[in-house]
Amino acid sequence: MASVQISDVRKSFGGFEVLHGVSVPIEDGAFVVLVGPSGCGKSTLLRMLAGLENITSGTISIGDRVVNNVQPKERDIAMVFQNYALYPHMTVADNMGFSLKLRGADPKVISEKVKKAADILDLARLLDRFPRQLSGGQRQRVAMGRAIVRDPQVFLFDEPLSNLDAKLRVAMRTEIKELHQRLRTTTVYVTHDQIEAMTMADKIVVMQDGIVEQMGAPLDLYDRPDNKFVAGFIGSPAMNFLEGTLKPNGGAPCVETVSGARLPLKTAPTASDGRPVTYGIRPEHLEIADDGIEAEVVVVEPTGSETQIVARIGTQDIIAVFRDRHDVKPGDRIHLKPRAGAAHLFDKDSGKRLNN
Repeated sequence: MASVQISDVRKSFGGFEVLHGVSVPIEDGAFVVLVGPSGCGKSTLLRMLAGLENITSGTISIGDRVVNNVQPKERDIAMVFQNYALYPHMTVADNMGFSLKLRGADPKVISEKVKKAADILDLARLLDRFPRQLSGGQRQRVAMGRAIVRDPQVFLFDEPLSNLDAKLRVAMRTEIKELHQRLRTTTVYVTHDQIEAMTMADKIVVMQDGIVEQMGAPLDLYDRPDNKFVAGFIGSPAMNFLEGTLKPNGGAPCVETVSGARLPLKTAPTASDGRPVTYGIRPEHLEIADDGIEAEVVVVEPTGSETQIVARIGTQDIIAVFRDRHDVKPGDRIHLKPRAGAAHLFDKDSGKRLNN
């Protein structure tokens, strides 16, 4: 195991810079997830860590060694790809042990390591099969097993679950997290799925347009996003955003929307009366109450355990999620009350967080 230090890393393709001075400290044994929309630079950063892309400037260190000019095979890392990258003409056992065979390892050692990894991943009964005889989830476990037998300092995962169906993705998330808890190998995991990030990571790094917007523990990012982008990206369904202006409201500060709705706040910046802001409230922090804001129900989506309602306040849509079941239908008028202590406030122009 080893720590990883990404320091002021930049990447340009010709005159186009895709990473703008990214710095990410990764502690020894941590599970770090790089998350962001397509094109944000997360996969490029992972490939630079693996040695598959050159670094334009900055440094990447694994342990005490700067690896900028170190060949991929000499970095002591193992990578699990989105498309599994298994050799179709080799059995599961041969696929898992192939990297050790290339190193000239003793066949007995290879066999022992393959068997140990197969036991961890429940692959022992499949060792004589070929990839074409396996399901998607089994192929992904073989790819993980191939990484495990190398006993690397760092595991790299590049969107490994994106080819799997929804139910299998949930199961594989659990398997990967359990594997990390058992091996405690430093892991860097790339995904565009923020649910994967929230459920798997010790630390999340949220990226957009080649920069790091925020990094921290999952619940820290969820509860205290630094800006509107992070607030809208982390959480499902996404945070609601309503435009308005700050009002003192007789000592009980609020945000007044263009339609005249008054959204409650626990605190507000001083001397900010009339300031244009964006009010953020998560769907689960809305409740139906007689003293709430009138809204028109647009769509009702029951999921069994929850009911999701899309409603309209003036010209702005808002999503509310309730654990209780409510007998409402499109066209009904309801009153939604945001929980003042759970509201987030952002500067309208910069998107930066304003309240504590």
